[in-house]
Parts: sequence; structure tokens; C-alpha cells
Amino acid sequence: MAKKPAKRKQRIPTKKSDADRRLRQAARLADHLRLLQLLLGRGRWDYASLAAEMECSERTIRRRLDALELAGVPAYYDQQLRSIRVLPGVKFPVLQLSRDELLEQATATVLAGAKGLDAAASVPATEKLAALAPDEVSQLLADAQQVMGALDLRLADHSKHHDILKTIQWALIERRQIAGLYKTPYQDRPVSLALHPIRLCLAGQAWYLIARPEDGDEPKTYRVTRFQSARPVDAKADVPNEFDLDTYFGNAWNVFRGAKEYEVEIEFTPDAAEIVTETVWHKTQQVQRLDNGSVRMTFTVDGLDEIVWWVLGWSGRAKVKRPEELRNAVIQRLEQALRLQQS
Repeated sequence: MAKKPAKRKQRIPTKKSDADRRLRQAARLADHLRLLQLLLGRGRWDYASLAAEMECSERTIRRRLDALELAGVPAYYDQQLRSIRVLPGVKFPVLQLSRDELLEQATATVLAGAKGLDAAASVPATEKLAALAPDEVSQLLADAQQVMGALDLRLADHSKHHDILKTIQWALIERRQIAGLYKTPYQDRPVSLALHPIRLCLAGQAWYLIARPEDGDEPKTYRVTRFQSARPVDAKADVPNEFDLDTYFGNAWNVFRGAKEYEVEIEFTPDAAEIVTETVWHKTQQVQRLDNGSVRMTFTVDGLDEIVWWVLGWSGRAKVKRPEELRNAVIQRLEQALRLQQS
């Protein structure tokens, strides 16, 4: 007689706890916030790259974008940029900043208002943040700005070049070419330039633009205060994705990189030892304190044209040990100065 098949045990669905549901909801919220963070960041994302970054399918990305749109954050695919962008004009609630973050915001506002930077828009930006924040936040921002101050940073005077600086900034953001007139100390007349702007940096005492000339293959460095005019051109700038500012400048002492690398060694007298070591003058700087109270500093620099002026500023308290080319350049400049004073 055939055996009856054994009855299969009926599975009773287990009831998910409230904690499990909250955990899943939190995970979904985190995924949506992460997606929003990527879209608002500096990168360019399409559906495939977002799916790869978030380790999910493109279909899931589209569902999350739909959820963001329902939450009031619509996004669209920009055919020209080939990336997904958040719709312009979308406003977000005020960030919940920590006390330290608020202090840093106030510090940045004070510094930006110093002569030479004159970033006037930073003040109303902080005021708007304070207006939308709780009273204690507004008071902290006000108090922090009151107790700090930034005087003359001894930067180059950019007051006459504010519009030019803004033109360059917007051209960089919008990836547009610029054209203008540029005056150098080495030519009698301004030259016409057509540039692909790549980076803007504050180095030493001035703003510099890194850009590739339309008729050139390699980027060059331009001092913003030497522009006599600048206007955006209705053409896309060719900006290399792999460009890196540190790599471009290499071991330049400031912003103009020489063709040859030098190992520089300078010995400072005891009365200058403490002063000179208070500052990191170069990223390759090494300091050795000697028994007699003097200090030996070494650097690796690309080119000597810029560092020679720095050494001259320590005349009478600094001796160039190497290289010989730098020592001879310093001697030559000192002899010229002596002749000028005696004439």
C-alpha cells in the first residue's frame, strides 16, 4: 500500500517588528539623501554612473528620483551636459550647523571682507543664514564676527578688477571661454587673449588664472590684475578632467614653475631663527636647528627666479649654502642694490 505523502508544514509569516520597519525606512531615507548629495555635488552623473556609485540598478535610481520629485526636489537630464541636474530655483531648508561650523562660517565672512579680497557677497550670505536660523544661532554668528577682525592682508589691489574677477569666476563655473586684453611687464602694449579658463587660485598676494590659450597646447598662468578687460565668449571651454593644481605648480616657490629642479639649503642666523621658522614657506620645507642657535632650512624648488627675492628679504641674516646658482643670483642683486644706493 502506497504511503501518503507527508503534509507540508504551512509557513506562518513572521510579523516584522516596528524596529525592523523603522530600520528599513531609515535605510531608504539614507539612500535618497545620498542620491541628493551626489546630484548637488560637483560631479556629473547620469543614470548608469549613479547606479554604479550606489550599487543598485538604473531602475532603482529612477524610482528614487521620482520620490525626490514628490518631495519637492525635481531633477532632469541635461542633454548638453549629459548629466542629471536638480531643477534651478529649488530651495532647501537651512542646514543644521554645529557651533564649530558656525564659527568657521563667521571666520570666513570676516576674512572675505578684508582689503584685497573684498568678497562683499559673503556678508549678506551669512546674514541670510542668520535670519533663517534660531535666535541662538543668529547671536553666535553676530558675536563671532564682532570679536574677530581681518585688516590689510597685503594682497594685490583687486578693487579695480572686481568685475573682471567675477567674469572669470562665472566663466569657470559655466565652462565658457573668455577673451580680453592682458598687459605684461615684458611688452609695451596689451595683447589680445582668447583663453580656455581652467582654475582660479589665490597664491602669495594675488589671484591667478590658469588657462590654456586658444592657439596653444599647454596652460599658462595669468595674474588677474594684469587683465585690462575680460568678457565671456559664447563657446564651451575645453577643461581637462585630469587637471590637478598641485601637479601643475609642482615645486614652484610661488606660481611660476621653472624648468629645472634645485635642492636649496639656507642657514639663518640665531636672531632670525625663531622668526623664520614660525611660517611654513614651502611644502617641501625641512628645518634643522643647530647647536649655535642658527637654523638650517632646505627646500626642493622648481626654478630660482621667485625664491631669490625671498632670500633677499632676509639679507644680513641668511646665507645660501646651495645651490651655487642661487648664491650668485643673490650676490648679483645685492651688488646692484649697493650701486644704486651709492649713485
